[in-house]
Amino acid sequence: MSYFFLSDDEFDAKIEEGDFLEWANVHGRRYGTLKSVVLEKLEQGVDVILEIDVQGALQVRENHPDAFLIFIKPPSFEELERRLVSRGTETAEQIAGRLEVAKLEMEQEKCYNVSLVNDELERATEELLEIMDSQRAEAPVPECIENES
Repeated sequence: MSYFFLSDDEFDAKIEEGDFLEWANVHGRRYGTLKSVVLEKLEQGVDVILEIDVQGALQVRENHPDAFLIFIKPPSFEELERRLVSRGTETAEQIAGRLEVAKLEMEQEKCYNVSLVNDELERATEELLEIMDSQRAEAPVPECIENES
């Protein structure tokens, strides 16, 4: 999918108009997913995968309880830290901030339908495809949603 870049005023207007499926302020930058883009694809029968943070995923969960959420996590917190440091794109202070946010985000894993460990790309990709196939049959209910049956 394409990215759309909006001015702060345009972004604020889209929030006010309810045009976003989800939006969040992530590490000082705002990101969002336009409802119209997602709905168009779904109406065409196309599966839509959103790569969004926990803030956005919880908004999707709240507004669309039938959405299927996959929590993608590192093999360990230490590996996450190693990956962030090895990128060489952020200061130690920025990395520390990201790690603090990651700790809080990990606590929200229970609100997702399933979890996937991102340890080896090929294996994780195969598991993602298997999850998507099985989800079409029957999606498990996350712990943070009350089962009304």
